[in-house]
Amino acid sequence: MARVILFTCNTVQKLAKTGSIGIFSAPRVHKHSRTSKIMTEESAKPGSLKTIREGSAEILVAEHVFYNPVQEFNRDLSICVLTTFSRIYQREKDEERRRKNASEPDAGSASATLEAGVKHEDGLRILEALSATGLRSIRYAKEIPGVKEVIANDLSKSAVESIEQNVKHNQMEYLIKPSFNDAMTLMYMSTKPDQHFTAIDLDPYGHPTRFLDGAVQSIAEGGLLLITATDMAVLAGNSPEACYVKYGSVPLKTKACHEMALRILLRCIETTATRYGRYMKPLLSISADFYIRVFVRIYTGRYQCKKSSSKQSMVFQCTGCEALTLQPLGVLKPNPTGANPQQIKFGIPTGPFVGSRCEHCNHQHHMGGPIWSAPLHDEEFLEELLDTVEQEDSKRLTTIRRIYGTLAVIREELHDVPLYYALDRMCGILKLESIGMLSLRSALLHAGYRVSYSHASRTSIKTDAPISVLWDILRCWHRLHPVKAERFLEGVPLTAILSKQPSQEYNIEAIHPDANPPSRKESLSRFPENPTAHWGPGTRATQMVSDNKMLKSVQNQNRRKQKRAPKNEPADQENDVKAESESPDRKVPKTITTDC
Repeated sequence: MARVILFTCNTVQKLAKTGSIGIFSAPRVHKHSRTSKIMTEESAKPGSLKTIREGSAEILVAEHVFYNPVQEFNRDLSICVLTTFSRIYQREKDEERRRKNASEPDAGSASATLEAGVKHEDGLRILEALSATGLRSIRYAKEIPGVKEVIANDLSKSAVESIEQNVKHNQMEYLIKPSFNDAMTLMYMSTKPDQHFTAIDLDPYGHPTRFLDGAVQSIAEGGLLLITATDMAVLAGNSPEACYVKYGSVPLKTKACHEMALRILLRCIETTATRYGRYMKPLLSISADFYIRVFVRIYTGRYQCKKSSSKQSMVFQCTGCEALTLQPLGVLKPNPTGANPQQIKFGIPTGPFVGSRCEHCNHQHHMGGPIWSAPLHDEEFLEELLDTVEQEDSKRLTTIRRIYGTLAVIREELHDVPLYYALDRMCGILKLESIGMLSLRSALLHAGYRVSYSHASRTSIKTDAPISVLWDILRCWHRLHPVKAERFLEGVPLTAILSKQPSQEYNIEAIHPDANPPSRKESLSRFPENPTAHWGPGTRATQMVSDNKMLKSVQNQNRRKQKRAPKNEPADQENDVKAESESPDRKVPKTITTDC
């Protein structure tokens, strides 16, 4: 007995599109952005390799190795940050030598010039804990000056074989050491001071928290952690219980969710480090595409660890008007003495900072956190990083335009103001005709407040003005563009807020000279659109090189909108019936059973 299955024309086309059958298949032309070049070596053998060129690296990948071209911006930015950090780290070591040898007349001689692709015995020792293809490690070794050694580690044996092959292909055996080990085990085995890493890159699929304990113990004094988190749905408030399990914080569903995600991750790193008498200093924290990425330096100092509570806050959000209020976990009070005029005293704040009902709309509050409420970036490092980006060597990076635009917006941010509001959301709450961004920014500047964008949102308002001032400005706007009377319903935030008169008049008409930031005037790439469809982290443990990489998401599109077939009927019956009704003369039985 043999079972022969025949499909209608409509069904065959559907299966061929999803890749479920190989019929009518033809060699595919790979379409990729200019950020990476991919060439296919056509072969009848199942293990054919593909060549990928990115930056100065060229790697060979098999279908079972994970490679995601989406994150080239991530890799390019990491190279710029590590290049800047390498210069700073070398400068600090030279100054330390001068202090130790201050009594010697010849002390403080100039250090050797840092070069990329050359081994420096006194340079950076970099660990890429989750290396996959080894592409990032190869680019680090080839493009970052002042490197001593790069350890490219992975737990997958096939991935390590790919790393070894790519290291030889790029002739970087003298700088890159492939490692077949569990990332956490490798870091725990490197906790001795002479085995510490100068920089550790953690770019996992999902959350990085399980690697943090080993990372903060195996990083050198003043070393750099480069950490990525891609589980944005958890960090953005869709699953607060899961976020608490992974990060120890409760997120809120707010328009500032991307910055809150950064602050939750930073707080998790800080609390992990303080257990061992260490603390962190954020250099750069970005939200980009589908992930967040932070660059922090780790230091040792028990006194500085005591200040950690004053850098963390709980967050209250009104359920009606979405006003945000931060309450720190600790406060620092000046306590000068004759022996120590700079002495401070650690205290606990009195609270809560909000009442049982919102003072603006009389709704209740949600409480989230704790989050990192200190600055996300270091201004001195940002200036030096921008100098690196403007150098001739950095112009070879294909995402350099986006890097420069993002850093320009970050430099303009108010670093001492946590979180932000979204203009479109505020106008939506009040059912107002949207006010122009420049008009709102001008009103705040004329009133003596500071205001900036956030790199995480094109409609963001980051300001030191209280939320009451923002509502007052929108009340003034309401006079010029009134809301319809039928919108004023009992119990809604609109009625409670717009029924009040503004406490003062705000200048909305005149545009302030500083309302338009330089990054906008220069038309920099501040908030770029996604370059391709299905722009995301991809799928775990599948090859990311061919056009079928997002097959699962394609199959699931409009899944809920499709009409479900009855339980006793096949799923494809609806399509088959439609095809048969359109072409009655082409009816073909779906299944035929024959005898051999």
